Amino acid sequence: MAILATIVVLGVLIFVHELGHFWAAKSVGIGVERFSIGLGPRIWGVERGGTEYVLSAIPLGGYVKMQGMDDEVMEQLEGGAAETPRRPRPTDFDAQPLLARAFVISAGVIMNMLFAFFLYTLVAAAWGAQELATTRVMGVDEEALPAGTEALAEIVPGAEISRVGGVRPESWVDIQRALLESPAGPLSLATESPAGTFGIVVPDDEDERRNLAAALLYWVDPVVGDLEPGGPAAGSSIERGDRLTSVAGAPVRSWMDVIREVGSRPGETVEVGLLRGETALTRIVELDDVEGEEAGERVGRLGIFRATPETRTVPVGRVEAVSLGWANTYGMTRRILGFLRDLFTLDVSPRSVGSLGTIAVASGQAAAEGMAAFLSFMALFSINLAILNMLPIPVLDGGHMVFLGIELVRGQKLSVKQRLRWSQVGLVFVILLMVWALGNDALRFLGL
Repeated sequence: MAILATIVVLGVLIFVHELGHFWAAKSVGIGVERFSIGLGPRIWGVERGGTEYVLSAIPLGGYVKMQGMDDEVMEQLEGGAAETPRRPRPTDFDAQPLLARAFVISAGVIMNMLFAFFLYTLVAAAWGAQELATTRVMGVDEEALPAGTEALAEIVPGAEISRVGGVRPESWVDIQRALLESPAGPLSLATESPAGTFGIVVPDDEDERRNLAAALLYWVDPVVGDLEPGGPAAGSSIERGDRLTSVAGAPVRSWMDVIREVGSRPGETVEVGLLRGETALTRIVELDDVEGEEAGERVGRLGIFRATPETRTVPVGRVEAVSLGWANTYGMTRRILGFLRDLFTLDVSPRSVGSLGTIAVASGQAAAEGMAAFLSFMALFSINLAILNMLPIPVLDGGHMVFLGIELVRGQKLSVKQRLRWSQVGLVFVILLMVWALGNDALRFLGL
């Protein structure tokens, strides 16, 4: 299943990416010599309208060959002899205005982003939206509470919200919706286990209402969802699904407890208690010492990610499905960009970078969870592919955009020799990155 799922994910997404280049090239009058579905030796092909449409042997994507797009550069990168430059044609890539070329180069990325938006919208429309099933409070951000709502700071962590005004919530979304949509003025909120009643004054200002809703933190169990490759937990035999029970002797009941206890011990060697099924275990871990959110702050890091909280599925209308599609696309884009930033600043271990093996495992897991999960993973990976392609590395789309930016500033194109030199540098960098990622996969599969 993992192999088949990987072929489908990579094949579809790279095909979508190249289809964006193809449509954009055709729309601005650039001749497309070949559009290949798959890579490697040709199996079948047909020519229509001056374009050769080819089915190739390796079903892992495809490519678009446009007229006059760095022909000399590609010949030399592929090891061929440089030929005498041919006569330019009006349908050449290099003969088009700079904006048209920029559109063609970025079209693959645009197509991947639109495809992700389409998939997220489709999943919401066909399968419904996922809501957090819990009504249990993990904590309250007292600093975010607007004036008149300070009583909520007295809610005991672990209590379940049973009533917000006249609403009896069944999910965390119900709680937030009630706080956001209640009329301004007095409102009563009740909890169970332990029982309590809290009177607040709902603010009239919308920003303050959003702060009120965000100040209540939903409960997350201290269960390991995944481990950061090369992180402290990965090297101490902590496993996915383990439930943490203590850190340095301090009991932990929620994920917030874990963050507090770990964060307060940067660089320390601590004893971590956990449950694996019914078996109580202890692990000795040397925590990382990393920079906190505030200037000069140092915090500890265990290198674990929380497990996905329990959710429930609710049907949504078409308009809401589109809204959710946009929200998921935007949110995942920010998360991936944040990961790249943390990777660059070394706030995330370089061991976190994966390759084909990581993709295969994730694809197989998503496929095993059902079509909705698989399509959502494909959407996530489509965004990933788009962002990676826009990195300013020669031989990637982002590198070509850099070349166009230089041309815009200096008023003329870089020479073939200059583009060749930078493309060689970019190719070496990409190969080294692939080797590094494959090495991480190998170490991960060996449990190292």
